[in-house]
Amino acid sequence: MIVLCCFHSSFAQNKKEKTFTDGEYTMKQYYFVMLTKGTRRHEITDTAIINKIQAGHLANIDRLAKEGKILVAGPFGDNGNWRGIFIFDCETQEEVEKLLQSDPAIAAGRLAYEVHPWWTAKNAVFK
Repeated sequence: MIVLCCFHSSFAQNKKEKTFTDGEYTMKQYYFVMLTKGTRRHEITDTAIINKIQAGHLANIDRLAKEGKILVAGPFGDNGNWRGIFIFDCETQEEVEKLLQSDPAIAAGRLAYEVHPWWTAKNAVFK
């Protein structure tokens, strides 16, 4: 709770990064994308088309990861409305939205998404 209060109170210092007063801890804004079932998901039933869309989806993730834009990507293990997540390292939400449009699964309507600014320690690593 204290961290959130300190973080919020000095948010205006820098839109993309926030260094705490001791100078040792920096927060950075990333973009969290929740992938959900798209509105056309049930209309596309041909397995060959679904496989082609999925192959393009994975190739797009690989390309964006190699460009340093996607840091985390992965599906959920159940069949709920939430299908997966991305964490983007981009300058703006508009850049994220543009990159999401390059995803064949989103373009086909098999996936939809929500984008949320998300903060964590700068250069954090999942282990």
